[in-house]
Amino acid sequence: MLKPLLTVTEVGMLAYWLLAATLALGIVAIPAEYMYSDHTNPLVVAWNWSFLPIDVAFAGLGLYSRFGSGSPALRHRLALIAATLMFCAGVMAISYWIMTDAFDPLWWGLNLWLVLLSMANLGHLLRAPLPG
Repeated sequence: MLKPLLTVTEVGMLAYWLLAATLALGIVAIPAEYMYSDHTNPLVVAWNWSFLPIDVAFAGLGLYSRFGSGSPALRHRLALIAATLMFCAGVMAISYWIMTDAFDPLWWGLNLWLVLLSMANLGHLLRAPLPG
């Protein structure tokens, strides 16, 4: 059950950034109530875009670790890196909102999902026998 949840989450993250790019380019418009808090502030927009590398890295590495053609040992290491990056991305967002005293159930829920899913995956990966 963990692998499908990870796959949907990682594909969803890539879709989020594709949507963010189309929004930034003016191709689509999203109602303000679905945006993160203070989404018109240039500093907050820059903060959001600062997550692009870590989000794309965990999504890409996670997908490759399950569907790539590398050795089992390499794919296991990449899965560990992906899970760690996913955890960090979720914790960083939650930490920011705690420090800015901003609460939005949608954005908190999505980032808590990243934290909890990555913790479950890390636990699974660390208990699994190392691929030979």
